[in-house]
Amino acid sequence: MNHQHTEPTTSSSSSSSNHSNGGDSNVVVDGAVIVGAGPSGLAASACLKQKGIPSIILERCDCIASLWQHKTYDRLRLHLPKSFCQLPLHPFPSHYPKYPSKRQFISYLETYARKFGIKPHFNETVTAAEYDETVGLWRVKTTSCNDDVSEVGLGLGFSRCCKNKEYVCRWVVVATGENAEVVVPEMEGVEEFAGAVVHTCHYKSGEMFKGKRVLVVGSGNSGMEVCLDLCSFGARPSIVVRDTVHVLPQEMLGRSTFGLSMWLLKWLPIRLVDRFLLLLSWLIIGDISKLGLTRPKMGPLQLKNLTGKTPVLDVGTIPKIRSGHVQ
Repeated sequence: MNHQHTEPTTSSSSSSSNHSNGGDSNVVVDGAVIVGAGPSGLAASACLKQKGIPSIILERCDCIASLWQHKTYDRLRLHLPKSFCQLPLHPFPSHYPKYPSKRQFISYLETYARKFGIKPHFNETVTAAEYDETVGLWRVKTTSCNDDVSEVGLGLGFSRCCKNKEYVCRWVVVATGENAEVVVPEMEGVEEFAGAVVHTCHYKSGEMFKGKRVLVVGSGNSGMEVCLDLCSFGARPSIVVRDTVHVLPQEMLGRSTFGLSMWLLKWLPIRLVDRFLLLLSWLIIGDISKLGLTRPKMGPLQLKNLTGKTPVLDVGTIPKIRSGHVQ
């Protein structure tokens, strides 16, 4: 295969058997198929293009960074400095703040896609990917469905038109993210609750909860920041903390906690860095056990490495808990 061209060379053909609501087709890609048009998918496409390897991105939603665009609250900002979140080959604009807003981050990603000529195939859901050893290529199957308005009898109705495709390529890059799927816990009796039950992916702001008591289930970064947002709109939030949790200040010694941690890890073992971070946290935000928050026995960086559990970077919620605005 020729990889001198950075635009994917594709050929398409209809299969002999048709889907009940649409045709199946095969597409040969002279390069890589990337699943997901989030930050990682865009970065992979840009880096492959720089190396002269073409690629196409398959995205099940209707836009790039769909999680950021459709499933995040309005006040969200990057919790890490922009220098640690920028994608390869293109830094954030210099006029952006240290912690860019949601809108700024989305704008940055859209500019990134335009700069590198990345045009994802939207509304295509990957249903399967398997390596065909007989030909030494990957086969990636997708489906895309549209609701078409059509005449049904004397009135108008909807018919669902679905099309299946199979992409044949040399490489597959999975960039679907770690928080793409909504996790809703089972709570006994929730169907009898007369109030609104909202998952954070549908929460935009605390405006609709002004003056109301709100129970936030979950004490991760999202739960903590939602509590802060509810307070800013005059709601009265309480938070349920099921498990132990590490809470660290967003900044220490004039530097971001993340940046300080990465610098210390160059010189010290992870256990010593964890002890140093916990000592500084105690000096800055105090003993959180008095607030009903128990720290895990394992340090925050070790815990992240072994379990993937991210420590909470406090952006103002701990003072609200201490003052009683968050119960």
